[in-house]
Amino acid sequence: MSRQSPNIAPPDAIRVRYRVRFSKTDLLRWISHRDLSTLIERVARRVDLPLSMTEGFHQKPRLSFPSALPLGVESLDEVFEIELCEDLPSSEVLQRLQDDRQPGLTIHNVVQLAPREAKARLSATEYQVNVPDDWDESERVIVESSIESLRASPTIQVQRKDRAVTIHSGHHVPELVLHGDHLYLRMVIEEGASLKVTDLLDHLGLSDWLSRGSTIIRTRVELVPTHSSRRT
Repeated sequence: MSRQSPNIAPPDAIRVRYRVRFSKTDLLRWISHRDLSTLIERVARRVDLPLSMTEGFHQKPRLSFPSALPLGVESLDEVFEIELCEDLPSSEVLQRLQDDRQPGLTIHNVVQLAPREAKARLSATEYQVNVPDDWDESERVIVESSIESLRASPTIQVQRKDRAVTIHSGHHVPELVLHGDHLYLRMVIEEGASLKVTDLLDHLGLSDWLSRGSTIIRTRVELVPTHSSRRT
């Protein structure tokens, strides 16, 4: 009796990719990126989405993220892409995912992507960092002075494993301001010279904020422009 190789897909198999924007908040900020991927897979199975699987003996859903959110960071705007083996309207995929009502996971939007459209890549991110629980207004002058010093320096050095990376502060951090009880920043992402929000806090001398109760929230992710999507 012959046995078909698991690496050969059925001739009628289709693969349709969808881009999903979502929030990860509350207790979900304490799960790892790997656990988040597993959670989304379980949600998709619970709502009976027809997942497209990788080939081989250890099949996995075709699910990808343009970036991994650091542990402990909330996000109001994240992206994942998922492939299905049926051509479903984006509105139906959105409704199914929203109907699951997983605490901390809010699905905002689903778009079906055109065939051969490139995978999502980040171009910029925006963050809101809340001041520490024991914040004293006398610290405001110090923080604002640190921001001015960074603005006055054309480059900053950050350590990446065994090498130092030079970041052009004006280009990679076009927005950085302390307003009220929040530090707002926008960072441009480029291959080989990306900056982490914790790098910036360290450079500003604010590395103790997190231990003092400060929280980091990613408020927006911008993607590298690609071809238009197929339909909503």
